[in-house]
Amino acid sequence: MKITPVDVQQKQFRMRFRGFDVHEVDNFLEEIAEALEEFCRENKLQKEEIQRVRRELQQYEEREKSFKRAMMNTQKVLDEMKGNAKKEAKLVVSEAEVKAEKILNAAHTRLAQIHEDVSELKRQRVQFEVQFRALLDSYAKVLDVDKEDIETLEAAEDKLKFLKRG
Repeated sequence: MKITPVDVQQKQFRMRFRGFDVHEVDNFLEEIAEALEEFCRENKLQKEEIQRVRRELQQYEEREKSFKRAMMNTQKVLDEMKGNAKKEAKLVVSEAEVKAEKILNAAHTRLAQIHEDVSELKRQRVQFEVQFRALLDSYAKVLDVDKEDIETLEAAEDKLKFLKRG
């Protein structure tokens, strides 16, 4: 049976010849002692439960702080990685631009060299044509001279034949 504070306040003992009934008072005191003992046990259990809950709460708060620190560190690392990636991308682009510029310069240099080679070949062709025409002209003159010499020789032979006949 549970005794409430109202039960204790309203408890009345019968009067006897020498006061209250001792047996009734003793029973009531035992009930109060049992109730108080139960209350103390419950109070102790509740205090222990409160301490356990407080410890758990503290652990959760520490975990939350750790989680927040980890999240902040993760965000910081992500920001650093993003910054590094941007720097690396700029570096790669810069290197690619430098390589492209070198390739373009090499191509322009090669193109200029090819133009020079083409111009030199044209000049050599013109020179060759001039020399070849000169050679052809000189052979033509030689042939003309040989033709004249042959005609002169033939005329001389004809004269000799004519003289020999005559």
